[in-house]
Amino acid sequence: MLNKFMVSQKNMPPGILITITDVEIIGKKYEEGKKQLDLTNKFYYGEEKDEKETAEIIEKGYILQFTGLKAVGLGLKLGLIKAGRTISVAGMPHAEVVVER
Repeated sequence: MLNKFMVSQKNMPPGILITITDVEIIGKKYEEGKKQLDLTNKFYYGEEKDEKETAEIIEKGYILQFTGLKAVGLGLKLGLIKAGRTISVAGMPHAEVVVER
């Protein structure tokens, strides 16, 4: 089965912010101490894309937010996230990347 992601794009100065989230966790909330990932927020909603489509969209981004095992795995695979540079909230990995172009 192909990995599916919820991809959201927002135009912001100084570039495009893109959220990449595993589709299976959209609509859920993760909390651990003071940390929270609220994936019920419309901020994370966008269009469902496969891995190839997501990788193409990521090329346009300035700020990237990866949430979920598959999404963070894609960021690692593409060399955008360095190993050990993620956080975890209640076991759910999350990483944010600012792309220098």
